Amino acid sequence: MNKIVTVLACVSALALAACGPNAQTRAVTGGATGLAVAGPVGAAVGAAAGGTGAVRVNP
Repeated sequence: MNKIVTVLACVSALALAACGPNAQTRAVTGGATGLAVAGPVGAAVGAAAGGTGAVRVNP
């Protein structure tokens, strides 16, 4: 059960990591979201995912 919750939290963090008009904003949003979801490791992963532009949300 904990693995399912962890996976769902990571997926939601990746979706929020994509919020922002440019790479810097996406990296900051991803880092903050990752920190809230998974601590320091999540912050690093969220910032990397948002900053690279690998994940984007089109409004």
